[in-house]
Amino acid sequence: MRLLERRGERLIVHLPVELDHHCTEELRREIDRILEKEPVSELEFDFSGTIFMDSAGVGMILGRYKIMRALDGRMLVSHMGAQIRRIMTLSGIQNHIPLEKEEAL
Repeated sequence: MRLLERRGERLIVHLPVELDHHCTEELRREIDRILEKEPVSELEFDFSGTIFMDSAGVGMILGRYKIMRALDGRMLVSHMGAQIRRIMTLSGIQNHIPLEKEEAL
């Protein structure tokens, strides 16, 4: 499965099993490259296959949120398991990004 998927003006990021410092930098570069060159009004982070996330993952998500806000775009977080939801809540990310699960379109 490809990590990045386009559906119209939505970019869906299918996150890996472990979202840690080993993969976030490359993922960040790829997402930012697309956001700079192509029209994206919605950015979705799909956690359906993710079981672990560290602070590098939280930072990557918050950084993309700031970019989408500057672009007047919308950011979605979908398909979180209980552990990922707990990390998102403890990190305070819910103060910026709604954590409601969005169903697949």
